[in-house]
Amino acid sequence: MNSAAKTVLILGGGFGGIVAACRLRQALPRQHRVILVEREATHVFAPSLLWLMIGERKPNAISRPIAALAKRGIEVVRGNIEKIDPARRTVSVNGREFAGDYMIVALGAELAPELVPGLAAAGHNFYTLAGAESLRDARLKLDQGRIVVLVSAMPFKCPGAPNEAAMLLEYDCRRRGIRKEVGVDLYTAEPGPMPVAGQTVSAALRQMIESKGIGYHPNHSVTAVDAALRRISFANGASAEFDLLAYIPPHRAPQVVRDAGMCGESGWIPIDRETMATKFPEVFAIGDVTGIMLTSIGKPLPKAGVFAHHEAEVVAHNIACAITGKGTPKRFSGDGECFLESGDGRAGFGGGDFYANPAPQIVLKPPSVMRHLGKVLYEKYWLFRWF
Repeated sequence: MNSAAKTVLILGGGFGGIVAACRLRQALPRQHRVILVEREATHVFAPSLLWLMIGERKPNAISRPIAALAKRGIEVVRGNIEKIDPARRTVSVNGREFAGDYMIVALGAELAPELVPGLAAAGHNFYTLAGAESLRDARLKLDQGRIVVLVSAMPFKCPGAPNEAAMLLEYDCRRRGIRKEVGVDLYTAEPGPMPVAGQTVSAALRQMIESKGIGYHPNHSVTAVDAALRRISFANGASAEFDLLAYIPPHRAPQVVRDAGMCGESGWIPIDRETMATKFPEVFAIGDVTGIMLTSIGKPLPKAGVFAHHEAEVVAHNIACAITGKGTPKRFSGDGECFLESGDGRAGFGGGDFYANPAPQIVLKPPSVMRHLGKVLYEKYWLFRWF
């Protein structure tokens, strides 16, 4: 153990960054610095945007100030990251340079609706607070026509979300008494819902969606959207018209990460799938910014907050072990789980071992009131536990 004071730089204040920062601060003596760099002033609990978009949450109920982490002894640096030098483990923020003995990159995925011509002007990006709020308001102006939920490209974070969005919007139409006048359709670039979970789970989830009278349209990759005509064009030659469009935009690694030369062929940061180590010494990456290939099925590990959380626990523990010389290193097991809101105050639950051979071992439990309450409790727990 080196008794000299160490600095851990954590880039990004999403699920992974917050958990890593808090765990490191708990585990390390106070002479060691834990610095969290985050652009936004507020952390938004993203899973709850689905409830916000149908009027069941208000922004302040699902948001917490990033500055609140300072009371835990975490040094919070607010600002735009202008440059990352992973070889030197330095980051430039608002003209200031910070250096670390260890660095954790947890900058998530950049949402890029501009990659699809016309998309941003035509609909509502419910993966952002502003987009979920505008969708919440726009849905109340619709009493007949067609709602389309669109997954514009793969990969995208939170693989269950588009399915949840379609089912919650269908539920919202029923409770407002306009379901007979409003069609609900889901168009996605995927071959089926949550394909990494396997054919059995995917088929069960599709049946859950279609049983509500929602049209499910897989293998539809969007090429352009005409906001004036309210029409989506797809690569397979098909088109779809809409009166209200709720979309998930294309995702990519943040520009600053790409500029740093950290991305591999997949367009994301390649890492050791058990330790989250990058090719740069003492530099780790966690969460949506990473690309982990599941070699057993030739598909990437889904991008989801649960994985960012678990990966953060592993990386924080291992860095603390390296600094203090105490404890035994851990490895990320590939386990993950998530709730699946289906409307009517019910939610399903899926989870299992994504690293299993010869294929991920995932189980989907059917919707119930208790599982919905479980998701509500988890929301409350998360915001209380870390803030």
